[in-house]
Amino acid sequence: MNPEKLPLQSADGAQINLDMLYQIAPSCFTEARGADGKVRRVVNFDVLRQLLGDATADTGEEFYQFTWPGKAEARREAARSIRKTLRPVPEDSVDWDTTQNIYIEGDNLEVLKLLQKSYMGKVKMIYIDPPYNTGSDFVYKDNFASTSMENDQAEGNVDEFGNRYRRNLDTNGRFHSDWCSMIYPRLQLAYALLADDGVIFISLDDHEIENLTKICNEIFGADNFIASFPRLTTKSGKTPSTYMVSHDYVLCFAKSVKNIFIGKQYEDDSYKYSDEFVSERGNYNLKQPLDCNSISYSASLDYPIEHDGVTYYPGGDYEAYLNRKDGHFLPKDYAWRWSKDLFDFGLKNGWIVFQNGRIYTKGYLNAAIEKAGDTYTIVTREKTRKLSTIDFISNEYSNDIAKKQVASFSLGATFDYPKPYNLIQELLSSYYQWGGSIVLDFFSGSASTAEAVLRKNASSDIRAKYIMVQLPELLDESNRGKNNEYKTICDLAKERIRRAGRKIKEEAGLHGQDLDIGFRVFRVDESNMEDVYFQPAALRQQDLTSLFDNVKPDRTDLDLLFGAMLDWGVQLSLPMSKATIDGRDVYTVNEGDLVACFAENITENVIAHIADQSPLRVLFRDSCFNTDADKINIFEQFKQRLNWSDEEAMKNIRVI
Repeated sequence: MNPEKLPLQSADGAQINLDMLYQIAPSCFTEARGADGKVRRVVNFDVLRQLLGDATADTGEEFYQFTWPGKAEARREAARSIRKTLRPVPEDSVDWDTTQNIYIEGDNLEVLKLLQKSYMGKVKMIYIDPPYNTGSDFVYKDNFASTSMENDQAEGNVDEFGNRYRRNLDTNGRFHSDWCSMIYPRLQLAYALLADDGVIFISLDDHEIENLTKICNEIFGADNFIASFPRLTTKSGKTPSTYMVSHDYVLCFAKSVKNIFIGKQYEDDSYKYSDEFVSERGNYNLKQPLDCNSISYSASLDYPIEHDGVTYYPGGDYEAYLNRKDGHFLPKDYAWRWSKDLFDFGLKNGWIVFQNGRIYTKGYLNAAIEKAGDTYTIVTREKTRKLSTIDFISNEYSNDIAKKQVASFSLGATFDYPKPYNLIQELLSSYYQWGGSIVLDFFSGSASTAEAVLRKNASSDIRAKYIMVQLPELLDESNRGKNNEYKTICDLAKERIRRAGRKIKEEAGLHGQDLDIGFRVFRVDESNMEDVYFQPAALRQQDLTSLFDNVKPDRTDLDLLFGAMLDWGVQLSLPMSKATIDGRDVYTVNEGDLVACFAENITENVIAHIADQSPLRVLFRDSCFNTDADKINIFEQFKQRLNWSDEEAMKNIRVI
């Protein structure tokens, strides 16, 4: 019995789709032998068509769709796996050992693929500010075919880091198609990362908002469209030939609209009173008197109320009305707003106030009375109001404010078109389903999203965590700081987060003592493994003496650990520790989610230490063992120490 090898490549998008389809329609699957000779599960399209009935479209039929040259390839690109990894960069990080925030440098399409196994269905909110396709910004060239790196660099398609992107000029015949092909696979992968109650916000302007909406309708579903919020970009505006452009948009879609509420914290100065229920219900205000003539009269709402020897009637004291000088009696159209049962429940539970001869009801900031059947209950919740589509037509959310916010850190360099952190903070505040949630921005640019998350955490007990992803675009030589310290936009953004974190923690005082202002930095790189790891059949006899190890010589233990975490579906932000046993380093992730040792000639004490942590996953590298017999012995030891079956041992132990 030998441990299986980790595949060490990103998730296969086609296989993910097959697995999802199998969950809802297993009867349309059958088995067939693939090109590799192995039997695998495949779709029987005839059965699938029978299950769908007439809800299918034939190729020759006319039907509503949005398409462009390259869409099919963009869809295939989203499903295509890659052999890359994320390499840790502790020296650029802040509070590496304890932070739960992530900053990733690299092409976001590759990063989104690499994050699939660890973060699928776990991201609560995504905010992105992609290229607007103005003709001067970059569009990523994901599938650019070239014969040489030198040729790519000469044409400006590839930078010195190997990143593929170019300026998409409006003279290009595929001007809109290239942009659509760029955004489509990224949104497909983002959809998979969103939680069922997740939501995505996308900033864009008129250049591509129509195409973006159609793409989102397809990927997220038109029924999950929330709104397109206009946002004031600048008071002065840009001036084309006939008008000034002073706004762009924030497009919002949900993973499932039935699972979310988009709103804002309720703000009302009238909630100024408090009582014995303030800790759970919040402050209260006094509503209009319980009696009013603005509702339809009902005999069931016309009843006397007795309290402290006084009888109250709708419209005032009955005896007082009888003794009025003008002799008029009580108007019949007055009635109580509450039924007798509701009034009795409200009186018993502190919802009623008798004051100046009138009866008032309380309105609590964080509580309400609800009825289910014939039973009334008190529901405590934070009062909210829905976002308005004109909430962001204000200078406080403009690019002008964003520039001032960045300038306040005295970075000595600037970002192009940053978004204000308070715009993103307001979006964070509008989405109320949190609790240790993950916020993702894969066009992070100036890192305003990171600052917004930190500020939201400092002002509440939410404690969200972020993942920022940014291509390391080269900065202009005139915009690299006083001492040329910022070579790429990532260098500048990381420094912005560092300074913002220190400032926010200082401003938060005692409330900010436990605030996580750190971040772990990772960079996209080629696989940790030599090509022979993936294609052992290609190994030639003469290579055997030179390839005792499949790991590339420049890779560290941390490289291998985090590469395995990505492949095994373990989140990159989890805490970890290192222990040295018999001179061999043992790494433990989240108290046993994954325990790894990459040293040669592991000992009985190392195995005992790993087993003592009751690990969910155990990882070694081939060089840990001298012979196959040593690997088999490892299986037997873990089975005995942890009472694992053969199946559990095969599942829980891997090698690279």
